[in-house]
Amino acid sequence: MTTLKTYDVLAKAFVQEDVDTCFALLGDANMNWGTTLSTLGVRMIYVRHEHCAVASAMAYARKSGKTGVATVTCGPGLTQLMTALPAAVRANLPLVIFAGEAPLKSGWYNQGIDQAPFITATGAIYRSLHHIERMPEAVRDAFLDARMAGKPVVLGVPFDLQDRDWPGEMALPAPSATLIPDVGPVPPHPDDIARAADRVARAKKIVVMAGMGAVSAGAGQACRKLAEKCDGLLATTLPARGLFCDDPYCLGVAGGFSTEAGRQLMAEADLIIAVGSILAHHNADGGKLFGSAHVLQIDLDPVTVSQGRVAAHSHVRADARLGVEALNEKIEARLNHWRNEETARFIRETPPDSEHFPAAGNLLDPRAVVAALETHLPPDWEMVNSSGHCSYFFAQMPSRPQHRFLTIREFGAIGNGISFAMGVAAARPDDTVVLFDGDGSLMMHIQEIETIARHGLNILICILNDGAYGSEIHKLRAEGLSDEGAVFGRSDFASIARGFGIGGETITDLSALPSLIEGFRRRGGAAIWDFPISDQVISPVIRRAHPPVTYA
Repeated sequence: MTTLKTYDVLAKAFVQEDVDTCFALLGDANMNWGTTLSTLGVRMIYVRHEHCAVASAMAYARKSGKTGVATVTCGPGLTQLMTALPAAVRANLPLVIFAGEAPLKSGWYNQGIDQAPFITATGAIYRSLHHIERMPEAVRDAFLDARMAGKPVVLGVPFDLQDRDWPGEMALPAPSATLIPDVGPVPPHPDDIARAADRVARAKKIVVMAGMGAVSAGAGQACRKLAEKCDGLLATTLPARGLFCDDPYCLGVAGGFSTEAGRQLMAEADLIIAVGSILAHHNADGGKLFGSAHVLQIDLDPVTVSQGRVAAHSHVRADARLGVEALNEKIEARLNHWRNEETARFIRETPPDSEHFPAAGNLLDPRAVVAALETHLPPDWEMVNSSGHCSYFFAQMPSRPQHRFLTIREFGAIGNGISFAMGVAAARPDDTVVLFDGDGSLMMHIQEIETIARHGLNILICILNDGAYGSEIHKLRAEGLSDEGAVFGRSDFASIARGFGIGGETITDLSALPSLIEGFRRRGGAAIWDFPISDQVISPVIRRAHPPVTYA
């Protein structure tokens, strides 16, 4: 008989937690465990960079509704996670990361480091597993903590302990799912609803704004009814973008990415009802979006100050759906004044950004690229938006529903898009995934194209290629400084893609999109489509935040 090793038991403890996918980069401290996990039927997606393992697990968690799982080796493998983890913490994503630790038996180990301070500095949880008999229970507790706290838990297990023979019989504890409290959603207090209803009755123009809490609580229909009853309009946070995509009175994203019509109408509002939203700084464009409107928050964890600013003025503590439904029951329907055909036409016909920029030869306007993709991409394809200057443009796709859209931007880092696309492709293996990204962002982890090809992931990557770091060149120019340090030239992504064994196209004529999309739909697989765009088109986000400096 083969002797049971500790890493065998640890792998089985993960499988018992209903783990079916793990994003991995193997090294000394995790390779025995990772290889065993694979033999137990877990799908292993072997990436080329540790950061990408965790970033992929983040998107997988968001799309699958499960706990994302990744594994990296100790020391330098773990330190590569310092950008992904804060984003996962701020996005409230449950992850369990098996990181390993340096061997305890060694007086010195080249990759040894005190790992806990690195992890805890990001806001994630670190657990050292040094007692062999308790390790299965510690794995169970890690999954429980990740789910209950909504954040990553990193497990450090010295790899010499992993290689020890398992003492005695293997007895795994009951999985974490059996310990999660089986409780119903929290209803609101009647007094809170009465005060909120009085606030609604006194308001003249109301916007009902839904966040991811509304999405997870299934509050979308209740929010629509609330807007109808109070003659109000609808909006969403950026992550919840598309929740009301088919509603003629939806303003789209509330925040820095708001459209011209959205900004104008939200400025007229005197009451914002924020449902299931943390009221982040960008959600209110730093306080410039809602003017002097009163903000009423309906949330399980209400706040007054959020990310350095007073974000809400009154509150209802409740599950998002139950809170809105209770408010619907309390208020009287009013006649439509704001909610009329003129408002609907204004929302429908006003372009997201009407600023004029001079033509730039055969280079494309990024707004035209996005409008063409919005028109021609199949409605059932999964959309993944990255970060950076390009992400404003790609957010302006109003017909796309929320369940087909993913963005995770809570730490403001570029370079994550390709990992997020891999995570979505793993969570939705039967769907086509479209990644919208910029050239600078893709270049940060372009090695993962090989991962996509090797694992046969069905991903179309659409690149707005301005040959630079877009946000930086526009900020530098606004300051009257040289943009040399942020301009790199337009790489030939079509050739790069073909070099990695996937499809590649450089698209300068948008009329070719329908046939290209149909061809990709038939073939499947993966490809990069490179859209060379003008670097003179500046998003309204940058224009507002960095107006050109004038010198006397």
